[in-house]
Amino acid sequence: MVVGLLTLELHFPGARSLKDKRHVLRGLQARIRKQYNVSVAEVDFQDLRQRSRLAVVAVNTDQVHLERALQAVAGEAASVRDGELVDQQLGVL
Repeated sequence: MVVGLLTLELHFPGARSLKDKRHVLRGLQARIRKQYNVSVAEVDFQDLRQRSRLAVVAVNTDQVHLERALQAVAGEAASVRDGELVDQQLGVL
């Protein structure tokens, strides 16, 4: 069994309130969960209106497949509307 953790740091330059940021995040999280069957949670910067850190976790028996799936998630995050992917880190256990 292989466990993968992807952390994504996002910036929302146009967000004028937490409500704006959370609206974009909810849509992104829902798409990621549905399309890639992974767990997603906002783990840092919850009280900042223009910044967020997401943790994405997946479990698989094949490390190559797991890494490809998490890279695809990072690609989805990079193409989020009204936001930009600032940093990403992938770890496999």
